[in-house]
Amino acid sequence: MIAQPPAHTRLRVTRAGIDTYQQPVVYMHRDCEVCRSEGFAAMTRVRLVVGARTLVATLNVVVDDRIGLDEVALSEAAWTLLEPVPDTPARVRHAEPAASAGALRAKVFGARLDDAQYRGLVQDVMESRLSDLELAAFVTASAGDRLDHAETTGLTRAMIAVGERLDWGEGPVLDKHCVGGLPGNRTTPIVVAIVAALGYRIPKTSSRAITSPAGTADTMEVMTPVALDLAAMRRVVEREGGCIVWGGNVRLSPADDILIRVQRPLDFDSDGQLVASVLSKKIAAGSTHVLIDMPVGPTAKVRSDAAADSLGSRLAHTAGALGLQLGLHRSDGSQPVGRGIGPALEAHDVLKVLRNAADAPADLRQRALALSAALLDMAPDGSAGTGLERARNVLDSGAALAKFLAICEAQGGFREPPRAAFTADVTATASGRIAGIDNRGLARLAKLAGAPTSPAAGLETGLRVGDTVERGQPLLTLHAQSPGELDYALEHAAPLQPFVLGDVA
Repeated sequence: MIAQPPAHTRLRVTRAGIDTYQQPVVYMHRDCEVCRSEGFAAMTRVRLVVGARTLVATLNVVVDDRIGLDEVALSEAAWTLLEPVPDTPARVRHAEPAASAGALRAKVFGARLDDAQYRGLVQDVMESRLSDLELAAFVTASAGDRLDHAETTGLTRAMIAVGERLDWGEGPVLDKHCVGGLPGNRTTPIVVAIVAALGYRIPKTSSRAITSPAGTADTMEVMTPVALDLAAMRRVVEREGGCIVWGGNVRLSPADDILIRVQRPLDFDSDGQLVASVLSKKIAAGSTHVLIDMPVGPTAKVRSDAAADSLGSRLAHTAGALGLQLGLHRSDGSQPVGRGIGPALEAHDVLKVLRNAADAPADLRQRALALSAALLDMAPDGSAGTGLERARNVLDSGAALAKFLAICEAQGGFREPPRAAFTADVTATASGRIAGIDNRGLARLAKLAGAPTSPAAGLETGLRVGDTVERGQPLLTLHAQSPGELDYALEHAAPLQPFVLGDVA
């Protein structure tokens, strides 16, 4: 029998009904006896004990009567982690300092951390022992090139250790990943369909959008369920050879999801953390051969050949240290891919390529074939050099489409992507030749139209660098699911100016 805390220290657990994303937060009244006796203040780190479960969370103090003096209210994240019965008694006290606090402080002051220190730090991340302020300090201290190769490998190992890890048995397990930053570059569904149709295993876990108008999981979700658990994911792969599921539901390298939550508002780039993020998830997913697509361009995530060289070297070093076969594919990141930017619009492009439609985006098709070929040539089956021919044959014959639809059915059923109810053209204010395209500006405009929260929202454009436009000609078409979202995006279209016009030669 579990001993109950004294009555004067108990608080009733209630549900606040507040979404704090992945950060556990609790709410107490400022005049609560426990709050006053413990000397709690706003942002204090507190430790809750509810039955046999324990949670470290951040305290927010309530000053009005919306919460009782005898209760502690939990945010959705805290409620999910504790899973309490409502009104269960809880004991709340100050949280002990995180064991990794010393290592974190050392990193902030420029010290190198070893594997053991990274394991302790990542374990504290998983157990919510570090506040978001402390996590932000770690992200900042790791930004740029502040993690060397050994530290990058140590962080990757630590992130693998705290999550699930899949084992698919003997034989190669293929995968691909794009470092991002290029709107519309939705090659993954096509690559998975081609590779799986040729009999290879390719269990693809993908992310939702972090700062972009659509992640692969967002695009797939308009066509089939993606929030599968590990058991369901395994069944799909065993049946069809491949899958495309949301990685956040299968807890492969879950510490990475927490760090991403903090990185998102900071918008800091760190090669070390990017490598640890990508490779920890690939290794945890059981992949043996991974192809990394690196679009390089002035408004892509990787902006120069020198930056690509540096990132590629770090990826190769860490992959080699962890026994992963890695391929690097450098591609043009100067302009968007396909026509649609946004979950449903990108899904329409994907389906056109798979269906060999006459109006399928040629650039998306060619990129998907090139990536499929490079990945197939990596497979250790003696067929190197034949990847492009094999990929093209599978796509042209309709076998890739059949495999894609079969994967969707195995994941829960296929549905056609929706179309937005409201559209409007953004026209050129002058004539000229397109000299450059701001990928970030296009992505920003698609998000202002509602993507990815509104799946059918975003924009379409078929213009590319070198094309000539006349004044009044449509540059792009905005898609929105409400008139208000459409008007909001239109207000920002002119200031963003994603197309740079030059003189006609």
